Amino acid sequence: MYVTDRRAVRTAARVLVLPAALAALATATPRATAHTGLDSASPAADAAIAELPPRITLTFSDPMTQKYAKVAVTDPDGKSAATDEPEVSGNEVSLALDSTSPAGRYTVGYRVVSADGHPVSGSYSFTVEAAADGPAPSARETESERAAVPRAAEDATRETAADSTDGESSGKESSAGTVPVVVLVGALAAAVAVAVGAYVARRRRARHGD
Repeated sequence: MYVTDRRAVRTAARVLVLPAALAALATATPRATAHTGLDSASPAADAAIAELPPRITLTFSDPMTQKYAKVAVTDPDGKSAATDEPEVSGNEVSLALDSTSPAGRYTVGYRVVSADGHPVSGSYSFTVEAAADGPAPSARETESERAAVPRAAEDATRETAADSTDGESSGKESSAGTVPVVVLVGALAAAVAVAVGAYVARRRRARHGD
């Protein structure tokens, strides 16, 4: 009777302990085999933004190491848009960008290594939309422009009136200046006529005298 009880206890222990060990192993396995990955990015993949931010930030599932952090951002012209080296702060890796880079499609490439030695690499792209021709004028600017239009029209009217007055004055002076010239020409013509008449008369007297 005693031997039978001992065998039953050992059998029950095996039946209970083995499933518990398997369950614990199954729970621990995903943690051991889980890989470090990119959780989020700013700007995000396929995002369309109005302007290039001062920096791009990649957030990973595990802390990264500064030594092996490599991040590159290429602008639409195929040139690097980075102004410095990547900076690591815990799970985040950031890279400063040149705000004067052109609008268009940007490509982000990264290769980093986590603190426990897991390498992570990948790439994605986002778009910086072209800015409009210029900002819309403010209400104050619009009112100033509207007020400037009547003033400009008034100034133009004054300039036109002044030009007309100057033209009339010049015309009067020209007319007044032409009167002495006409008189002088008439006097010369009359003198020539008198001289010719006197000459002809002398010729006739000379012939009669002969």
